[in-house]
Amino acid sequence: MAVYFLDSSAVVKRYVHEIGTLWVQQLADPASANRIEIASITAVEVIAAIARRQRAGHTSVQEAIRAIARFRADLQSDFQAIEITDAVVNHAMDLAERHGLRGYDAIQLAAALALSSICKAIGTPVTFVSADGELNAAALKESLAVEDPSARP
Repeated sequence: MAVYFLDSSAVVKRYVHEIGTLWVQQLADPASANRIEIASITAVEVIAAIARRQRAGHTSVQEAIRAIARFRADLQSDFQAIEITDAVVNHAMDLAERHGLRGYDAIQLAAALALSSICKAIGTPVTFVSADGELNAAALKESLAVEDPSARP
């Protein structure tokens, strides 16, 4: 079983058709037996991103309603959430300062690093999945394996 940490830019691809959607859908398919982890704040970010796309006219109201409903259902079964603890927030502050990251990006990276630390103890690597180039560069500097779904068909 492989472990993947998806930030919100990657999770959104599962519900809104764009470059990398098929790859993320295959990665997150329960039949793949991959373990998909997210930061608990990702739930808010994904719904906000879908709603913003609808308000901007990039997706219809009905498509947005369906995407949000699918995400909410999958959230209960397909994703495991990393809680945002004081330790994660403190680490995120350091990451924001060191890498010049936006606030929630620093939280995403800190959550992924917390997961990676746990998984290293049992010999299971974590792959960080994000469509954000700046965040991916920071993750690489923090020694995480990185996949960019936007680089996938």
